Amino acid sequence: MKQSQTHQDDKRPGSLSKSRAGSARFALGAGLLGIVALAPAVVRASSGSLFSESSGGPDFVHFNGMSGELYFPEMMGSGAALFDYDGDGDLDAYLVQGVMLGPGKRLADAVFPPADDKPLVDRLYRTDSVTLDGQTQVRYTDVTGGSGLRSGGYGMGVAAADFDNDGRVDLYVTNFGANQLWRNLGEGRFENVTAAAGVGDERWSVSAAWIDYDRDGDLDLYVGNYVRYTFDNAKPCRSSTSARDYCSPLVYKPDVDTLYRNDGDGRFTDVSAAAGIRAKFGGALGVVVADFNADGWQDLYVANDGVANQLWINRRDGTFSDEAMLAGVGVNMDGSPEASMGVDAADFDGDGDEDLFMTHLARETNTLYINDGEGWFEDRTLAMGLANPSFQYTGFGTAWFDYDNDGWLDILAVNGAVTRIEEQLLAGDPFPLRQANQLFRNEGQGRYREVSGEAGKAFEVALVSRGAAFGDVDNDGDTDVLIANNAGPARLLINEVGQDADWIGFRLADGGGRDLYGASLVLDVGDRRVLRRAGSDGSYASSSDPRLLVGLGERGEAPLTAHVVWPDGARERFDRLRPGAYHDLLRGQGKPDGD
Repeated sequence: MKQSQTHQDDKRPGSLSKSRAGSARFALGAGLLGIVALAPAVVRASSGSLFSESSGGPDFVHFNGMSGELYFPEMMGSGAALFDYDGDGDLDAYLVQGVMLGPGKRLADAVFPPADDKPLVDRLYRTDSVTLDGQTQVRYTDVTGGSGLRSGGYGMGVAAADFDNDGRVDLYVTNFGANQLWRNLGEGRFENVTAAAGVGDERWSVSAAWIDYDRDGDLDLYVGNYVRYTFDNAKPCRSSTSARDYCSPLVYKPDVDTLYRNDGDGRFTDVSAAAGIRAKFGGALGVVVADFNADGWQDLYVANDGVANQLWINRRDGTFSDEAMLAGVGVNMDGSPEASMGVDAADFDGDGDEDLFMTHLARETNTLYINDGEGWFEDRTLAMGLANPSFQYTGFGTAWFDYDNDGWLDILAVNGAVTRIEEQLLAGDPFPLRQANQLFRNEGQGRYREVSGEAGKAFEVALVSRGAAFGDVDNDGDTDVLIANNAGPARLLINEVGQDADWIGFRLADGGGRDLYGASLVLDVGDRRVLRRAGSDGSYASSSDPRLLVGLGERGEAPLTAHVVWPDGARERFDRLRPGAYHDLLRGQGKPDGD
């Protein structure tokens, strides 16, 4: 029986003969920078080029609706998605837009007016291939106009998944205002099915995650809600110097999250109370799905802003229990809650369980928790070398990913302040919140090292970064990054070094072509076993490529064996998988696996 389907020709990483193997590897030009709302600041010199900024990325500039009133939502958006909406095998993009904020406010009142005369709506971009100087490169084309998509409210985030099992990827968009569910009709068209589906949560939602928590074969939806903020209850806040500034979230009451069960007929039921989710207030900003206690059922971790985080352990009976404090991931090693923003879960140390990483407010440091294999965690941020480098930064979007394909998961944190930076304000910066992004390399010895200064010009730019979506946009076997910036341009960072090492990629799906979120893969690589999980969750307000990329270092051409655990617990083995290619591992086409 056929064991896998392969997307690529039998070529080594970096080959340009593949139909979608783009290599858009040149920096953003000054002409494009001229259209953005805010000019970026150069903050450090570089000596190398791990990533370059593609000129073919989405021509999107975020509008945050600022009018000088310092409304809270204007600092929190927005997110991005990398997903294949048209089923052609490459990653398209969705970017979430803001609108003018405040009663009676008009565009003429904007501190940073829109960069162009396009409608202020979320935008959908199709990935195309172009040939320049004999090389195939990716280029994103705005196709919003013919898609039927029409965003509503003040945009925050997006979560992509096939909720109705028809083989097409749909979109759930979170807002300061009512959320929206967009069903993919095919042929580039979407339909607003929010009302019929019953998922139009009207609270201030930021991140959402798709999860088959009841293992019934369809995706349920977890929506993270932030704080109870309205224009009527907006409070004037001040910095330590008594200047007007943005408020802390602790000024407002945190909200409760929502869990929607997929009924399988296009409709959802709000089961938040019955499932125990309504028992805790949070202030959610990031949400990630994983089986943290290795019992075969998907759990949830919620990164809350300023209050204890939540670890929702699936009780396997339709209910969840918050075990964050007991498990050691509710607060930091000093016993203090932190301002958690972005979050990711992965097996970064190769011991067969999923650990946690999250970004935080400046002067808190980012935090790494190590899982002991049974769902108990230890804060190892300082020992891993991640505390001091992150102390002065406010982090948002983040992920564990192997940028150099050496087999060890690295970390990207995209940064931007939420209160004004005094030095920038005194220097006359009209938007004094800008910070550089940070890249940390996993040294494989229980330590991380910041390599931002070696990463190239793409890491010399300081903006106010928020969402980050991760995926192989040019299908060349390494991970690229789409970054959404508040009041600034979206940036597509192309990986320049991953194809120098060996790699293998996977899509875990059913026979109908639906990605099976929550499926996990264990790959035998020499004497190591590498764990990866399929899903689009994590980061901040963003949705990433559910395909799995495994870096092999200098493993070479030897075929590999993959062990897959499907969301319902069934196990299959897929043999003789060649490196340097993407494989579709389809449920029912492998061999029974007792390992």
